[in-house]
Formats: sequence, structure tokens, C-alpha cells
Amino acid sequence: MPARRLKLLMFAEGVTLAHVARPVALARLLDPARYEIVLACTPRYARFATDARWRRVDLNSVAPADFNDRLARGAPVYSHETLARYAAEDAALIAAERPDVVVGDFRLSLSVSARVARVPYLAIANAYWTPLAPPRYPMPVLPLSRALPLPLARTLFAIGRPIAFHQHCGPMNRLRRAHGLPGFGNDLRRAYSDCDHLLLPDVPALFPQVQLGEHASWIGPLAWAPPVSLPDWWSETASPGLPWVYVTLGSSGPTEALPVVLGTLADMPVRVMASTAGGSLPVRVPPNAWIAPYLPGDQAAARSNWMVCNGGSMGTQQALVAGAPVLGLATNMDQFLNMEPLVAAGAGAVLRTDCLNPQMLRAAVETVQSELAKTAALRIQAILEQPSVESALERVLARIGVTG
Repeated sequence: MPARRLKLLMFAEGVTLAHVARPVALARLLDPARYEIVLACTPRYARFATDARWRRVDLNSVAPADFNDRLARGAPVYSHETLARYAAEDAALIAAERPDVVVGDFRLSLSVSARVARVPYLAIANAYWTPLAPPRYPMPVLPLSRALPLPLARTLFAIGRPIAFHQHCGPMNRLRRAHGLPGFGNDLRRAYSDCDHLLLPDVPALFPQVQLGEHASWIGPLAWAPPVSLPDWWSETASPGLPWVYVTLGSSGPTEALPVVLGTLADMPVRVMASTAGGSLPVRVPPNAWIAPYLPGDQAAARSNWMVCNGGSMGTQQALVAGAPVLGLATNMDQFLNMEPLVAAGAGAVLRTDCLNPQMLRAAVETVQSELAKTAALRIQAILEQPSVESALERVLARIGVTG
């Protein structure tokens, strides 16, 4: 008798498009003849998460605007009430679907709901947000950093960070205690990555300091691009000419940064293609720029000499797959952490969005369009061999005792 299909219930937390894109990319890499996949996703991103290879069900998620507002203020991104509501919805969905395995991307409530349901839980998380990596806490863009000189702001942030992390962990600790589970103290990395097995969608060579234990596996970049048609201007601009720059600040990038980028690049010998990630189009578009709400990022990156993004892992990995250096305009801690190894490898540069100006942009552009940066990006591209995600998943499932 053939082995039965294993049922995977994937939770895609819809606070940013990236947390939906990665489960979708993972699902696309799995053989539907061997895996029955149910993808839980907010209707907000249903157009990107619908596919004949799996069944999609609705999942409530905090609105991206509310999530980004909390990040900008340095407030806990989820209240206890939100996490409790999430856990109840998780539990109902797990009971209804009866999966063999639960997979989550930033669905923090699964740390409780999957354990209570006694279903193995795999979490997709970047290595730098786990206890496997040395602790690094660069200061994100906060009201503090906007109001004070950066050296003073960094000092105050370092002093206040443990207290802030305790507040961020508080709602999660309260939820866990209510279900008889131990809390995380003020260890935000544990709160963000607690699971039975970690799936790390990173480039291992960029994280040589990370030593995997038996509860974590590298699965390599989960490359994804929105399934959208090419804009009319794509073919019209296909003829050789000035170098291309791909600009996309993603669903979590600051909208006020795009006009600054376009205005600065307007005076440079480049052609710019930009995506607003579904946001409104700028009122003024320079003559050397072409803009669309969404672009197929893989094709745009492949066309470009270098790329500008928000510094998050999905955007930077698109650039590296294409062998393109990347300029990250970072706002939250995740983006700063992701950019650190790229900058160290010489394949990128990072700027803070709280002090962004044309002069700083021009200096950073000089760095990413240099031959040194291009060589570094090509060096990373050469080692970017996508491992067999299905084989890696099989090994993980065997390790945790799940078989078909």
C-alpha cells in the first residue's frame, strides 16, 4: 500500500506580506502527491496565497497598519487579548483540520495552541531571531532615535532594552502561564522562535557563528515573487541603455522614503523600476522611473544592477539570488539584523530611515554600485545552492516521529 499523504496545516501571519510569502514559497516546493497542505491566511493576502496545489482557509491577523504603528512606537506588537484570541482560533482550526504537523510563520500563539493540541509544530524563523545566534540588538527607528542625537539615543536604548523586551514578552508569558506552560522571561528571541523544530530560511554562509542543534535545520531562502502580470512599460523599456535599479520598500517600508529615493536617483545615470507593494503611487514620478503597485520581484532583481529595499530577508534574498548588491533602508530591528551580515560580506549597505537624506543616499549608492559590492554579491550568488526543502522536511519529520 502506498504511504498516505501527510497533512500540513500552515499558518501565515498577515502582519506583513513576507510572513505570508514564505509559507506560500514552502508549499510550492512540496509534492502535492505526498503532502496535503492547508494554508491559513488572512483574506487581505488571499490573491497571493491561492493555488490549486493546496486549500486556503481564512485566518484573522492584526492589520499591517496597526502592527507597523506598534513597531514604530516600540510598543508590544501583540496584546494579551489578541494572542488569546489567536490561540483560540488556532485551536479551533487545528481541531477541525486534524493535521499531522503545524507550520507557522510569526504566528506566536502556536507556541501555546499547537502544544495544547499535542501536534508537532515547525516554525519558519530567521536565524538571527533565535537563541542559536549570538545576541545582537541594534537600535531600530523609534521616537527616541528621531528626537535625540543617535549616540545618546543608542545609549538610552541599551539601558532600556531589557525592560522593553520584558514588556514585549509579557503578553506571551501571560498566555503561556494561563495554559500551564513556562514563560520566556524577557528573552524575546525565545518568544519569537519557540517551537518543536526551527526551519531557517537563510543563507548558512552568512551566519557562520550559528551552530545548529537537533531542533533546527537550514532550508535556504524561500524565494517568492507576487504572481502578477508585467506592466505595459516592461517591454517598452527592454532595450539596452542605462543600468537598472529595482526599488521596493515592501509592505512594511516607510511610504515617505520612496519619494526621497526616487528624487535622489532622478539625478543619476540610472533607470528605476519601483514597486509600491500595493500602496498608492507617488504624485510625482521622475522621467527615469517606472512604477507599478506590484512587480514580479525575481524578474525585476534579475534585470537590475543593484537593488533598494527595506532591508528585510525576502527583498535581500531576491537581490542575492540575482547576484545584485542591495541597499537596505531599515526601520525595524529585524531589518537591521538581516542587513548586518550582508554589509559585513561587502554585498550591501544600510541606512536608517529616521535620518534619511539625499546626501546619505548618494554616498550609499556609491558603495552598492561599486565593483567590490558586485563581486561580493556574485560570490554569495555562487554559493546559493537551494537545498532540497522536501528532503530537509522529510528529515525533520522523521526526527520528530512523523511518518506517512
